[in-house]
Amino acid sequence: MNTQTSVMPAEAATKAKARILLVDDDRIILDSLGGFLELEGYEVTTADTIARAIDCLEAAAFNLVITDVSMPTSDGFELLRHVRSHHEQIVVILVTGYGTIESAVEAIKQGAYDYLTKPIIDDDVRMAVQRALQQQQLLAENRQLRQALYDRYSFRNIVGQDYRMSKVFDLVDAVADSRTTVLITGESGTGKSLVARAIHAHSPRRDRAFVEVACGALPDTLLESELFGHVRGAFTHAVTDKPGKFAAADEGTIFLDEISTASPQLQVKLLRVLQERQFEPIGSNETQTSDVRVILATNHDLRAEVDAGRFREDLYYRINVVNIPLPPLRERIGDIPLLAEHFLRKCLAETGRGVEQFSEEAMAIMQRHTWPGNVRELENCIERAVILCRRPAVGPEDLPPTVLDPVCGPSAQSFVPDRPMSLQEALEGPEKQIIVAALRANKGNRQATAEALRINRTTLYKKMKKYELME
Repeated sequence: MNTQTSVMPAEAATKAKARILLVDDDRIILDSLGGFLELEGYEVTTADTIARAIDCLEAAAFNLVITDVSMPTSDGFELLRHVRSHHEQIVVILVTGYGTIESAVEAIKQGAYDYLTKPIIDDDVRMAVQRALQQQQLLAENRQLRQALYDRYSFRNIVGQDYRMSKVFDLVDAVADSRTTVLITGESGTGKSLVARAIHAHSPRRDRAFVEVACGALPDTLLESELFGHVRGAFTHAVTDKPGKFAAADEGTIFLDEISTASPQLQVKLLRVLQERQFEPIGSNETQTSDVRVILATNHDLRAEVDAGRFREDLYYRINVVNIPLPPLRERIGDIPLLAEHFLRKCLAETGRGVEQFSEEAMAIMQRHTWPGNVRELENCIERAVILCRRPAVGPEDLPPTVLDPVCGPSAQSFVPDRPMSLQEALEGPEKQIIVAALRANKGNRQATAEALRINRTTLYKKMKKYELME
């Protein structure tokens, strides 16, 4: 080894020792380079064959592998491929006495972090090792981040025991490992984005990008540029080329929310990219290809939009391959305690408040509320209650006024008698409106309606008969 300087860095005495596996069939190189790296503060293990190097990798954990390319029975590229396949957290530096540009390019293409030529200069190897270990740290942080994202969007964060939510779980599990286009439907606040992320987190694309686009938040012209990109000069203020979201999501997943707002022109481009995986940026004639999994969502009835001529029928059938419908919260009242407890634990972890539970009265009020904002509204309600509560249990006084309102809602509150009548007669009008609204919300399901109104089915049947609501 050609020595220019071997001064041990001051920080080496205090930094945690990184583990380096040094592989070379030349014992002199192993001793000299290994000794230098130990003086630099690293823990070094040596191996004089690829087979022994693989045994070392199986026996202990390493941060970095430095291996010679030319070995008697096999070369450093074989070890590189083994590391990339079995120990992706380890960074590899290749060393050779016969360096060429072609071999250097090949090394980088196969996943090596760096490529050094003999004779090795101390400063060169010092800098290469420092940069490689920084890369290894970044890889470790990325793995931790991916695991955190997986945990955040795993099935356990989609809370529900209702039979309709069980069907959602089954569908997510069934489609996750495919590239099938998925359409998620449901009212605003039901958790469509969370389900889309769960599909991505459980798919083979989980290590790639998840790109979310709210189609309704952008004008048509900007949305097309946002999705497909544009080239310089394509329109006013397009001063540089800009790649779109489909390019950014290549090999990953793109989630198009509020797809019903897409313009007819954009629908044509979406149909093509779904069928052929090809598109052109605005202002360009160059066709680009994107290997991307597409998940879409809407809170509108797309079939009705097709019938009204606002949504292309061919696009509708193309995106409606697998439909995952999310039920509104008012139709799964039994899940409200589970969701409330889930959001309570989440808020406590973030705020450190001393709230322990909900009072029975507060929980009863939450189960009577119709939750027009669905799960999102419930989460905001719990967050507000935890912030305001000064007791161990959340009480009714900690809930938002909109949740404390009687179940009758605006339509019943606005009822004004048009003639003198008894209190019992006056209450019949609002009561009928309440039952009609509940039946409509539960699509005529009497059991669900009775549960929503907190009455038994017999009572509901009698009232429906009284108000001539029987079909």
